[in-house]
Parts: sequence; C-alpha cells; structure tokens
Amino acid sequence: VQLVESGGGLVQAGGSLRLSCAASGFTFDDYAIGWFRQAPGREREGVSCIVSSDGKTYYADSVKGRFTISSDNTKNTVYLIMTNLKPEDTAVYYCGVYMYYTGSSHFDPLEYDLWGQGTQVTVSS
Repeated sequence: VQLVESGGGLVQAGGSLRLSCAASGFTFDDYAIGWFRQAPGREREGVSCIVSSDGKTYYADSVKGRFTISSDNTKNTVYLIMTNLKPEDTAVYYCGVYMYYTGSSHFDPLEYDLWGQGTQVTVSS
C-alpha cells in the first residue's frame, strides 16, 4: 500500500500547480483521500478532502475558490489543482488516506492511516 505525490515546484504568486496523489495496493472504494500541508514550524493542516464513495469534497476556508480536488478512479489518482497561489501556500503537501471514512473529522490528520512522502510547493512573491 503506497501513496506517491508529485507535481510540486516553485511558482510565482498568482500562478497555478497541479498535484497528483497516486495510490497503489488498494482500491479507492469506501475511503477518503485528503490533501494536507505543513509549513516549517507549523502543524499539518487539512487543505482538501474527497470521499471516494460519493465524490463529496471539502475545502479549508483558506483555499476555497482557489483549489479544486478531483479523483480519477480508473487511474487510482487524486488531483489537487491549485490556482491563484499565494506565498502563504508555501509548504510541503501530503496526501493521506482515511480508511473507513465516518463522515466527519476529514481534516483531522490523526484519522488518516497512510501518508505519502510529500511534495514541496514554494510560492514566491
């Protein structure tokens, strides 16, 4: 079972990036996949989440209207499209899988069972 993130990089403020989270070793049925980020000296915070069973999505207030999460179950991949990026979006971005999703606590990292290695996103001003 493995999650692998990709797509990070350096971008100027106002720019866009697409992150990918490729899963292997399990199917996407009945799980939630979340994107989190962690900046130096700060706790890991939830950014967005998608529920595999019904496609319901959730966003942190700080990214609403700028980030979009989607999934391609044929490729076992979840994407995070980030637009209008700001310097405060700079962080390592992680995807995680929340097995046996209960319908709540989708931004609590303690509920997530497996994480990828992370991908760095740096937004310059």
